[in-house]
Amino acid sequence: MTLEEKVNADLKTAMLAKEEATVRGLRAIKSAIIIAKTEKGANGVVSPEKEVQLLQKLVKQRKDSIAEFEKANRTDLIAKEQEEVNVIEKYLPAMMSSEEVTEVVKQAIAATGATSQKEMGKVMGMVSKQLAGKADNKLVADIVKSLLA
Repeated sequence: MTLEEKVNADLKTAMLAKEEATVRGLRAIKSAIIIAKTEKGANGVVSPEKEVQLLQKLVKQRKDSIAEFEKANRTDLIAKEQEEVNVIEKYLPAMMSSEEVTEVVKQAIAATGATSQKEMGKVMGMVSKQLAGKADNKLVADIVKSLLA
């Protein structure tokens, strides 16, 4: 079952159950999938890797919005955005723990021979390909910085 089929089935269930937050989150996912399918060169198909990227983008957008709403002290909007984040994250694959990410980063540092933060780009380039969809890039960058410090 593709992500689109799963979202459509879950959307129908959520609408019948009148779960407003779930419906909002699922509609956002569905919209992103439809846009991705109609992009030039997509030929109406979205790869599983692209699906994960879409979901991560949706989560990041909402987390950015939450940060802005916190600055403006808008707790009502923060709650709505957080509900959508929770719904969207259910469709993301399980993320790696910081310990697992640290191990991958250590291996990449050894492979590239990086010794200072000036060489962070080499390590990040190697690691971000390996951990695409499996770990948050901000976490990865923080770990790389701390290990190269």
